[in-house]
Amino acid sequence: MSATLVLDSGVSRQLVRERKEKGIDGHDEVWEGIYVMSPEANLEHQDLAMDFANIFSEVVKKAGLGRVHAGANVSDRRTNWKKNYRVPDVVVVLHGGRAEDCDTHWLGGPDFLVEIEGPDDDIEKKLPFYSKVGVRELLIVDRDARSLRLLRQAGGTLVLAGHSELGTAAWLASEVLPLAFRRRANRSKPHIEVKRTDGKSGHWII
Repeated sequence: MSATLVLDSGVSRQLVRERKEKGIDGHDEVWEGIYVMSPEANLEHQDLAMDFANIFSEVVKKAGLGRVHAGANVSDRRTNWKKNYRVPDVVVVLHGGRAEDCDTHWLGGPDFLVEIEGPDDDIEKKLPFYSKVGVRELLIVDRDARSLRLLRQAGGTLVLAGHSELGTAAWLASEVLPLAFRRRANRSKPHIEVKRTDGKSGHWII
């Protein structure tokens, strides 16, 4: 992924202002005081995020287990949080979890996150932050290939718990949500299959 460093503060402020005015700053982030302009999500990216959010709402929100957001601010700070925050594609916070509702953002790690990775994204660079704030599980979805990686908190670090991709379409069972995920091959294009693991009916192809 290429990057551009803008050292002129006036130009930087103008760019940020223009993105806000155009409404394309929804997934922009600040990493330790550095403003990070994320690529604008295409329609497929947004569809995937909404599909996951809808499934989680059915399983988590409607069951009274917690809250679900299709994008939310996550920070390691109660005040001055805009100096350091990330905006995952989907956020799940269970009741009794460590994340604290600060109205504008979640302080500390949510229980489950989804990050959808496009060609210009580099989710790996977010892992130290997500590890530090205590995210319990992170599902990384390749937007185009539909391959999946499930990372799980272990000793203060998110580590790979499993992957599901072409040739290894294994089920990835969450230890946080009553759900399992896998890449599913199709003649025209790959899909993602999601099923409940708590004995209740629920099966989705996205």
